[in-house]
Order: sequence, then C-alpha cells, then structure tokens
Amino acid sequence: MDVPLWLALLVVGYLGIKLIRPPWWLVAVLLLGGYLLADSLLAPVIDTAVK
Repeated sequence: MDVPLWLALLVVGYLGIKLIRPPWWLVAVLLLGGYLLADSLLAPVIDTAVK
C-alpha cells in the first residue's frame, strides 16, 4: 500500500499532538526548523540518511 508522505506526516503529527500534547511553540519551531533544513546545505546528508 502506497501512502503519500504528506498524508503520513499529517496523521503522525495529528496523533502526536493529541497524545503527547506538546506546546504549540514547540510544534511551530520543529516545523520551521524542518522546512529550513530541507533547503540548506545539509539536505543531501539528511536525504541519504533517510533513504
């Protein structure tokens, strides 16, 4: 079964927020940090570590 990455991240994020109840500022920092890392010099390193 192929699940799009955006759908998997949405489900994991929703369950994480509902079950763990982190502060909203932490969620925003993690999302912004992930977005900035994806467009940085570390992107190829992260890509090879994920695959």
